[in-house]
Amino acid sequence: MIIRGGENIYPKEIEEFFYTHPQVKDVQVIGVPDKAYGEEIMACIILKPDEEATVEEMKQYALERLAKHKVPRYVAFVDSFPMNAAGKILKYKMREWAVEHLGLQDASKIVTA
Repeated sequence: MIIRGGENIYPKEIEEFFYTHPQVKDVQVIGVPDKAYGEEIMACIILKPDEEATVEEMKQYALERLAKHKVPRYVAFVDSFPMNAAGKILKYKMREWAVEHLGLQDASKIVTA
């Protein structure tokens, strides 16, 4: 669960929504640190082969169909997700990557509940 400014947001709900997009092959939604809200939403998307999309297109798609507080602030297109030997996606590794990728090192030092 992502706690964004006191709101409980369930990543699975947003992931299921993005699967309705015709260009999306796979998606994982994670919480990334944020100074103002504690956490923000990030969608990591794998597109179907030979498909192209922009971050703005994905955000607009979500904005038109989701409650505003559930729209990811960050969207990244990736080739794969980090997995363990059993094939389980390692969201903590994705969060570490996102902190580096987005330059959120300062926000990640904030202690939350």
